Amino acid sequence: MHEFAAAADAAPPSIAPAPATPPDPRVLEIRFTGSGSEYFRIWSVNLLLILVTLGLYLPFAKARRIRYFYANTLVDGQALAFHGDPWKMFRGFLLLVVLMGTYSAAGHFSPTAAFVAFLILCAVWPALWRASLQFRLGNTSWRGLRLRFEGSLRGAYLACLPSYLPAIALIGGALLMQAEGTAGPVFTPATALYASGALCMALFGPWSLALFKRYQHNGYRIAGQASRIRLSVAKLYLLSLKTIGVAVLPAVAAGAVVAFVMGAAHAMGLGKTVGLVVVTAGVLLGYLLFFAIVMPYGAARMQDLVWNGTRSEALTFHSALKFRSLFVLTLKNWLLTAFTLGLYRPFAAVATARLRLEAVRIDSSEDPADWVAAASAGHADATGDIAGDFFGIDMGL
Repeated sequence: MHEFAAAADAAPPSIAPAPATPPDPRVLEIRFTGSGSEYFRIWSVNLLLILVTLGLYLPFAKARRIRYFYANTLVDGQALAFHGDPWKMFRGFLLLVVLMGTYSAAGHFSPTAAFVAFLILCAVWPALWRASLQFRLGNTSWRGLRLRFEGSLRGAYLACLPSYLPAIALIGGALLMQAEGTAGPVFTPATALYASGALCMALFGPWSLALFKRYQHNGYRIAGQASRIRLSVAKLYLLSLKTIGVAVLPAVAAGAVVAFVMGAAHAMGLGKTVGLVVVTAGVLLGYLLFFAIVMPYGAARMQDLVWNGTRSEALTFHSALKFRSLFVLTLKNWLLTAFTLGLYRPFAAVATARLRLEAVRIDSSEDPADWVAAASAGHADATGDIAGDFFGIDMGL
């Protein structure tokens, strides 16, 4: 017994198995295969039918556009698909026309009627927004799996609240000023209400945008994956300040060009007509530079900020959209669209979609094929039926 115990004491300790190394994430690349010439045919037919039907074909045109862009968006080699019923979209379109028409018509009767109509619109808009997200996601599929949107109705109203209160003050002040006949820099309670509403809208803007994006990205679902986003309000305020700083550039550039040309015209003794032409050209130049610089800057930074903070249990999103690339493409699109009198627009839409989509990649720690197998083994996914919510309204994402 003593020898056995001694041998046991002398035996080397058992070595615990090394923990299994998690597999490297699988990269789900995004590619866009659409072409401008293909989409031009769809776009031109849509435009013709919209004009012939006095706008009634809009939801059907939108369904055709979404189907084309989805069918050419490949995630890990598999295309997205859109299953939305254009007739349900048409009923939603009519509802929106009635709501906006009622608000517009109420303004012709009295400021009070316009304000009441605006409050009614505010009361239903978050529900319509939520229904739009449900419709779009519920009618989008990948690898046969329907996406879903599960944001709550209460969350939609809370996300809209910080933008609603200043908007109500702004609209209320404007209607009171109209009723009083206030014009010019006259200080009245109505102008104070209007100014405070405008100021609060500017101050609360980044906060409101953060709430909108959090509500959207926290509600996305596919199979068992639930998305979550980390989006700091402070980062959005910083982005807003940077965008305002960038917005100064077009104004300075246009002003410098106008000053230089005006000085040269004055030195050459040219008349006021030339000066008017120069000023008009400077305004157009500033307008073009604003859309070519400021909007791409904000869009690129916002896309990277939002998608780099979005993930689920198995999915991690990465966006590397460069401002320079989007700026060059936007400037090219605007110039060619102007020179072709709008005919380049479908080519611009395809090029922009390709740049923005292919700047995103998805890392997955699971094989999406397992999601498909699990869905086939369980019950059939009937989330597409959610398209009936609020008449199938689709207002875009």
